[in-house]
Amino acid sequence: MIPRQFYLKAQSSQGRLLRGVECLNLDPALPLCHLYHPCCRLLSHLNPFFRQQVSLVRRCVGSLMIPTTTSLTGFAGGLAAVLHSSSLSGRHSITVTTLTSAGNIGEDGILSCTFEPDIKLSDIVIQWLKEGVIGLVHEFKKGKDDLSDQDDMFKGRTAVFADQVIVGNASLKLKNVQLTDAGTYKCYIITSKGKGNAKLEYKTGAFSIPEVNVDYNASSESLRCEAPRWFPQPTVAWASQVDQGANFSEVSNTSFELNSENVTMKVVSVLYNVTVNNTYSCMIENDIAKATGDIKVTDSEIKKRGHLQLLNSEAALLGSTVCVLSWVLLPLAPYLMLF
Repeated sequence: MIPRQFYLKAQSSQGRLLRGVECLNLDPALPLCHLYHPCCRLLSHLNPFFRQQVSLVRRCVGSLMIPTTTSLTGFAGGLAAVLHSSSLSGRHSITVTTLTSAGNIGEDGILSCTFEPDIKLSDIVIQWLKEGVIGLVHEFKKGKDDLSDQDDMFKGRTAVFADQVIVGNASLKLKNVQLTDAGTYKCYIITSKGKGNAKLEYKTGAFSIPEVNVDYNASSESLRCEAPRWFPQPTVAWASQVDQGANFSEVSNTSFELNSENVTMKVVSVLYNVTVNNTYSCMIENDIAKATGDIKVTDSEIKKRGHLQLLNSEAALLGSTVCVLSWVLLPLAPYLMLF
């Protein structure tokens, strides 16, 4: 006989003990849910509502694994519950936000993730996961890193901003970005308020700001545009402030030289037949980034600038990820003559 009043220990899906859960008027004839009697006798009565929501912990004291979203109050069929803790009903889904971003091979990158802040640092758990990878990318809990389950491909290369976790920053710093780091990541957060997650697509490649100089070694008045690292192979185009819309493909020559690591390439483009008192732009672009190098040549001076923008990045909606270099004034070589 099962007593009509039965006190059970219930745990949330995170294993947190929910104290003060008292089930009244249990009737073994009704299909309530899987439940272990204190003597470890299993009642094989399953209410369809619980079929996908209840899992068991086999203990002789009687334990029931209940998701935090499940309320035991007010079920028909002779079951009522008195909850003396808000741990079960107080949990909810928290907002987690990520920003699609790109990593520059060989440099450090940031995978951005923010969440609803929680003043209880000890209750915050941050897990970074990558599709196709068995181990974790990174885990932070109880106020410090826990890398016991970290996958080997990320060992020694990850960190969170520990001093900013308390204000809702779960962003991941990824050191020495590799081409194989590209993929789909998930930022999973647990706090005392609830849990939530968000995915982001992380692209990897190489990109750099081109520098444009007057090519003194050329047989005619020329400009030389160089960018040290790009991948995948980009397209290169020239533009002129004076000759807007002109096609410079027939008066320019572009080459790509593989760098020593056999992945990235150096980009070199030469523009011929340039004129003085004009501004020229060398534009390099692939599916990850777009960079421009500008040069302005007058009778008395040379000015240069460059900027870089990541493409297809949600960060652009918040103020695009752009590195801007202001005009730099250079002295004009006494022997430079552009006509």
